[in-house]
Amino acid sequence: MRFALPTGRGRTGVLLAAALLATGGAVTATSSAASAAACADVDVVVARGTSEPGRLGIIVGDPVYSAIQRRLIGATSSSHAVDYPASVSPTSVTAGNRALVEHVTAQAQECPDQRFVLVGYSQGANVVGNSLGISSQGAAVGGPVVATIPAAVQPRVAAVLVFGYPLRKLGRGITGVYAERTLDICANRDVVCDPRGASTLAHLSYGDDASRAAAFAVGRL
Repeated sequence: MRFALPTGRGRTGVLLAAALLATGGAVTATSSAASAAACADVDVVVARGTSEPGRLGIIVGDPVYSAIQRRLIGATSSSHAVDYPASVSPTSVTAGNRALVEHVTAQAQECPDQRFVLVGYSQGANVVGNSLGISSQGAAVGGPVVATIPAAVQPRVAAVLVFGYPLRKLGRGITGVYAERTLDICANRDVVCDPRGASTLAHLSYGDDASRAAAFAVGRL
């Protein structure tokens, strides 16, 4: 007997659950090479969620980058997966924080005209927030700020996209100079980011928001 997979947000959750079960829940993603020239016009830097499979992350990173590529007319893009454990280790977020800042700083020096879109999902949103100077200590799989994007590079961060941001559970989010450049998406009832949420499936639903997020990012480039 064959069963049809659900569509939309439900399908995304099923696919991730199946991937995690198939690997015993211990999924790691290797650091990806830039998908275009080293000095593309735009570098999309993605911090995936805890144990999330996929090149950039099947829930958020992969669909969001694909959507950005479709909308980005007349410009080149590259993508980078932040090289960090994305595990429940208490040092995972701080490792990601360092890795993200090191990558953006190095790219900014190598490619003076390059701009950046930062993308973070779940624990990866904590990584992105920390890199902007917003501590995630006290949040789920959070940690203190150990590195921040240099002030000289701040104007080149065109957009920040965070999904299922654990800091939202504490009533906090991205503030300061990056606030107007940030799209913070928290699904209704998401157990990780909604203060009243209890739904794991809601936390796995963000692939459906890829087009909206890409429009926001490209509109600020």
